[in-house]
Amino acid sequence: MNHTPRSRTALRCSLLLVSLGAVAIACGEAGPDPLTTKPYDAAKQVTFNTPQGGKKVDPDKPLEVTVKREEGRITDVSVVDDTGHHLAGELTADGVRWRSTSALSAGAKYTARVATENSEGSPGGRTLTFATAPAKEQLTVEFAPESGEYGVGQPIIAELSAPVERSARPAVERGLKVDIKPGVEGAWHWLNDDVLHFRPKEYWPSGGKVTVTNNLQGVKIAKGLYGGPPGEPLKMEFGDRMEAIVNASSHWMTVLQNGEVIRSVPITTGKPGFATRNGVKVVLGKEYFVRMRGSSVGIGGSEAYNLPVYYATRVTWSGEYVHAAPWSLGSHGYANVSHGCTGMSTRNAAWFYETFKEGDLVEVINSIGEGMDVFGNGYGDWNMDWPEWREGSALNADTKPDGSSAIDAARLRPQI
Repeated sequence: MNHTPRSRTALRCSLLLVSLGAVAIACGEAGPDPLTTKPYDAAKQVTFNTPQGGKKVDPDKPLEVTVKREEGRITDVSVVDDTGHHLAGELTADGVRWRSTSALSAGAKYTARVATENSEGSPGGRTLTFATAPAKEQLTVEFAPESGEYGVGQPIIAELSAPVERSARPAVERGLKVDIKPGVEGAWHWLNDDVLHFRPKEYWPSGGKVTVTNNLQGVKIAKGLYGGPPGEPLKMEFGDRMEAIVNASSHWMTVLQNGEVIRSVPITTGKPGFATRNGVKVVLGKEYFVRMRGSSVGIGGSEAYNLPVYYATRVTWSGEYVHAAPWSLGSHGYANVSHGCTGMSTRNAAWFYETFKEGDLVEVINSIGEGMDVFGNGYGDWNMDWPEWREGSALNADTKPDGSSAIDAARLRPQI
């Protein structure tokens, strides 16, 4: 009988057992898996450029984290302040140094967590807490108008306590948050180095609400200048869309509520030499009685006047009103005889006074006068088209096509 196949089978089984045994011995001699081990304490491996002895960090200087090249590398850095904001930074490709790329906040507390790995691939970590020194100079912001209900044309004004250079304007805009419900497109526009206006692309939505907050506290604006206390937020609500269309050539005013005509009244506007300004104006305030004198606006001689005026609704700082003008009743609906104001009967003026509020709209058309100033003589913000308005925002140049900006990156890993 031939036993060769059986012998070969036994030989193969013996070799298999030997192979399995070799594998078992090899696995048994291997060290622990680096991915499953507890991170070691990298306190002696990682160094920060923060002062010793609990001294506060200068917020004007960048934060640096380093590791000795021969002792491993940094794999990740997370630096977060006590409000949850991440500090952006960059890590070198070799993992030796991490450096902050955005400014530290003044008067803030930070927690820095550093992940490392040694030459054998084992993970390590170090955590450091530190505080930054308070700001030497603070930028405060005052919002206007006061919180309350307004018409849909009311712009938001932010007045800064110190002028801000163009390079620092993006930081200011990011810190002035405007929450609009329902959401609509809007933007800040810089009038000069210390005043901004905010308006939506179209008028505010009727029944809408907006909350404006100052989130600049501790934020670096310029060297030595940081955002100050936030103050109270501005809260506004918007009523019906009230518009008065003043047609200087037909001598009639048409009033619309949410787009529907609710009243038309005969009026008189500015005569030649004193023509009423064309354009969209916003109601600035109301005065039941005001004494109007020509001398207060430089009008004298044969054109001088001194009149008691009732139901006066102001639309420019220079003295243009919508008011009762009973002395010119015969010209209402027929001729322009005023010194720039829009006059009407006492009854119609009283109705207008009671119906319109701050922020409502008065648009003058077909006047022989000049156009309404965009800024400086009331709120002529709506006389600037939207593309030009947006150009006055410092954030447009810093925004990428996808809507993100360079500051969005809070943590960066090494490039391999």
